[in-house]
Amino acid sequence: MNADLFLADLEDKPARLRALAAAVTGSWAATDTDRPILLFGMGSSHYANGVAAARLRAGGRPAVAELASTDLLPRVPPGALVVAVSASGGSAETLDAVRTSRAQFARSQGARTQETPATFVALTNRADGELASLCDVTVPMLAGDERGGVACRSFQHTLAVLLSLPGAGLDPATVTRAAEATEDLLARRDAWLPRVSELLLGPDGTHVVAPARRLSSAQQSALMLREGPRLPAVGCETGDWSHVDVYLTKTTDYRLLLLAGSRWEPELLRWTAERASTVVAVGADTAGAAYTLRYRHDDIDDVRLLTETLVAELVAAEAWRRRL
Repeated sequence: MNADLFLADLEDKPARLRALAAAVTGSWAATDTDRPILLFGMGSSHYANGVAAARLRAGGRPAVAELASTDLLPRVPPGALVVAVSASGGSAETLDAVRTSRAQFARSQGARTQETPATFVALTNRADGELASLCDVTVPMLAGDERGGVACRSFQHTLAVLLSLPGAGLDPATVTRAAEATEDLLARRDAWLPRVSELLLGPDGTHVVAPARRLSSAQQSALMLREGPRLPAVGCETGDWSHVDVYLTKTTDYRLLLLAGSRWEPELLRWTAERASTVVAVGADTAGAAYTLRYRHDDIDDVRLLTETLVAELVAAEAWRRRL
């Protein structure tokens, strides 16, 4: 892993997103997607899978996201679409989940040869990787080689490709707008990054919240702070925060990155104001925030989804480089 190359990977996001925008509508053209969907992945892949599955269910499509490491793998029904996500194509747990699920399906199908077989899809950056060899179809992420060793671009690309599934509701033009939003944040970082870093990186770590429909943004943002500079960070859903995280505002120097857009924010902001916690808001003007960061197209929720993790990623990159 390399801090300077991680920063270079982030700076390459706009160009990679523009290339993805030109291709994303054709991602599933060779695959019959009108079937129940099961998503496997680990880490940031699972974060993206969780949001995609929720979006598909909200659109009336049966879809489930499971950690590939679970000992309670769902039984794959006939005709299902199993999407295994791994940027490297080599995540051990994801490979094992595919092998196990294929074997279980073969045993359960037995002599019932009239049943429609399940289709296994590898969503990966490595068409030549082991995951692709285990699956029937490969769908490319088009995130490119992440030379810093951190899955940053592949996270956004996984989201965009999964949300291009029929029923998930992604407007393909959103990917281009996300490229423009990302470019805007990068171009203005000298103006906002030092202050945001100062506010968020406290002695007791950093907390990140996002609405349930964008929970992956909070999870990925916290992961970026843990993975690169090895700083303590936790992601949480905005409404659930009042049930599981609020307690720390009483006893710690609480620093919160608020990824805006939840209808449950007023309760959170009441507690943070009463206890003088530090809040940095991203994506909407927020009363009581010590700093509010806006960017191009942040009034579009799916642009937020594909863009907002860049804030924590850049904070992580600079903190990582300073620690070297």
